[in-house]
Amino acid sequence: MRPVVEHTAREMAGDEARRSPDRPDGESAAEPRITGEGSDASADADPTKADTSATEPTQAGDQVSAPRRSRARAIAVMSVVVVIALTLDIVTKQLVVAHLREGQPVTLIGGLLYLNSNRNGGAAFSMGTSVTWVFPTIAIIVSGVIIYLARRLRSVAWAISLGLVLAGALGNLIDRLFRAPGPFRGEVVDFIALFNSSARGFAIFNIADSCLTIGVVLAVLLELSGRHRDGSRARS
Repeated sequence: MRPVVEHTAREMAGDEARRSPDRPDGESAAEPRITGEGSDASADADPTKADTSATEPTQAGDQVSAPRRSRARAIAVMSVVVVIALTLDIVTKQLVVAHLREGQPVTLIGGLLYLNSNRNGGAAFSMGTSVTWVFPTIAIIVSGVIIYLARRLRSVAWAISLGLVLAGALGNLIDRLFRAPGPFRGEVVDFIALFNSSARGFAIFNIADSCLTIGVVLAVLLELSGRHRDGSRARS
């Protein structure tokens, strides 16, 4: 019996040694758990923190994609404006060339509006007819500048403004390049006259001229109201 008692006493002593000094009897030491950030224990202890970290990548992705969507929308609007305005300008000029004769105006709205075919080698009121090549050069520069500015375009209002200006510049540029008497010397087809059938008092113009004027006026209003091309507003 003695050897059995001694063996039992040694086992009890070993169990006692494995116990923590501050831990009550009968409670075995548990394996240490890592409770630092990123561990399962930390996530279990604070589920709010785990949820926040999970949503941070999504929020960051939304912040990055939002400007891209704004730019894509603005570019799409500008493109649609250019296509519609430029098509309208080209079609109306072709109709004028086919059906109207210079000196034979068509009276509309009781003499307030006239349609009269007119070839213009210069600018408004036929100014600068001796330097026709300057106007297509300016139109090319303006078109290039607008395309460059469109890289940071986020505002729909600015997209409409720049689209109108670009359509107007391209509409008259096509006439300068492809109509008689030759490239860079071509005469622009004008046909809209107000108040009288000639250019007295008010210049004869076309759809491209109207787009240019409206686009520039809109751009000035946007600048005065503090609206920027990137969609931001000036702080008052």
